[in-house]
Amino acid sequence: MFLRFALLAALMLPGAVPGVALAQQKANQLFGAKTTPSPHRPAPIGSYAKGCAAGLVQLPETGPSWQAMRLSRNRNWGHPETIRFLQELSVAAQQIGWRGLYIGDISQPRGGPMVSGHASHQIGLDADIWMLPPQRLNLSRAEREKISSIPVRSADQRSVTRNWTASHHALLRAAASDDRVDRIFVAAAVKIEMCRSARSSDTRWLQKIRPVAGHDTHFHVRLKCPPGSGGSCQTQTPTVQELSKGGNGCDETLTWWVTDYLNPPKQTGPKPPPQPRPRGPRDYTMADLPAACHQVLTE
Repeated sequence: MFLRFALLAALMLPGAVPGVALAQQKANQLFGAKTTPSPHRPAPIGSYAKGCAAGLVQLPETGPSWQAMRLSRNRNWGHPETIRFLQELSVAAQQIGWRGLYIGDISQPRGGPMVSGHASHQIGLDADIWMLPPQRLNLSRAEREKISSIPVRSADQRSVTRNWTASHHALLRAAASDDRVDRIFVAAAVKIEMCRSARSSDTRWLQKIRPVAGHDTHFHVRLKCPPGSGGSCQTQTPTVQELSKGGNGCDETLTWWVTDYLNPPKQTGPKPPPQPRPRGPRDYTMADLPAACHQVLTE
């Protein structure tokens, strides 16, 4: 009897016996425990919110035009193309008058679901960039844990604050104009303000700026699957159909967010029954992720 229970306990150890035991364990606990990248060629595997990443590289903690923030999280890892993009965008930030960029979470060393925070950031192609223009780029590790970014959206969500500047607009335009970028998530008020203040006759880049709740102190850049990713990486398809017509996503943004979201119409009739909470990334087991993530995790 004792041998039987000892064997069952051994099967539950992470990576001890690949197969059924590993597949049933919570993926966020397994990937969150990894402190180093996998020894593979760089590859995003799966989708942004259900996958992992092989061969990620670490954004250096400090560079000539950036600093990685919240280092205790160990989430400054990304696909080489993501790291290159962030370094180049930090140079562009200097060109518009900022000292550089404060860069938040990218991914864990092997990607995958996280024990806290993001639903996405799982395949090394997502990155959070603080709305706070850096005052200096020599923050200590301790300072990077304490300092916070600034909100650029009002408490009622209807407008930007005085923290929002023309340089923020210029930085987001530079990011959205990069062919590697698939979309950028911002607070709705930011999208609305950018639509209102855009003066160029060519505003198609604004289509990449997407309003998503929870993005008032940072903006979230999501890159397309890099060339050579093959079928392992799943890029999102455009959700604004007018893109092919040269649209910028402003009309439906101004209408929906101001009316239906911020001032929803009153419901009539019986209240619908509560729906069960859908399974999210923190519920995923290894069986939910692409099969290749087992190798990324265990090698």
